[in-house]
Amino acid sequence: MADDGVPDFDVPVGLFEDLEDLKAQVAALTNQVKVLSGDASDGPGEGEAPAGSESDAGEEVAEDGADEDEWQFPPFILLLDPPEYDDELRALVEWVEGVLVPGYLAEPSADARWCHLWFEHPVAIARLHALWLAWQELTDPATCGYTGPSTWHRDHLDPCMLQLRGSGGPFAGCTKGEHQIDHRMPGIVPSAWRMSDD
Repeated sequence: MADDGVPDFDVPVGLFEDLEDLKAQVAALTNQVKVLSGDASDGPGEGEAPAGSESDAGEEVAEDGADEDEWQFPPFILLLDPPEYDDELRALVEWVEGVLVPGYLAEPSADARWCHLWFEHPVAIARLHALWLAWQELTDPATCGYTGPSTWHRDHLDPCMLQLRGSGGPFAGCTKGEHQIDHRMPGIVPSAWRMSDD
């Protein structure tokens, strides 16, 4: 090895650049760990980047990534307030009526109920939204590979349809000619915890 730190044999220049990049990343992460754990010293140690240089860039990336993640992965519909809830419900209706109903639902029967006003059943909205979120993720080969659709059918569609369309599901009181949304609402149940007025 020569005195200037360069080896005597041929090493691609890119390898040295990669090594320096890795050193800078390790230094920045080490500094960030010290700051987060409260062990930050007055200045950067040997081989460490100054506190502001790398961490600010990392924060910008994190903020951009958070915006991107928020856009890619919408929150669960029941956690939204209007107008976000209305927008998400509109998109869900399009998916249910455009993909799920024509592609997967057979004629309703006593064993496989369906309500054409499903969007008035909060339990159905919650389950179908979860099903739709899984469909968005598992039909994208970039996020799940080519087995995603099979996983979606097995782990999401089939269990969801069993719960929604079963005799004890949210459509239990709905028949072909009748729609009922209050059939699953419990009445007033006396509480065992309530003290009597004696």
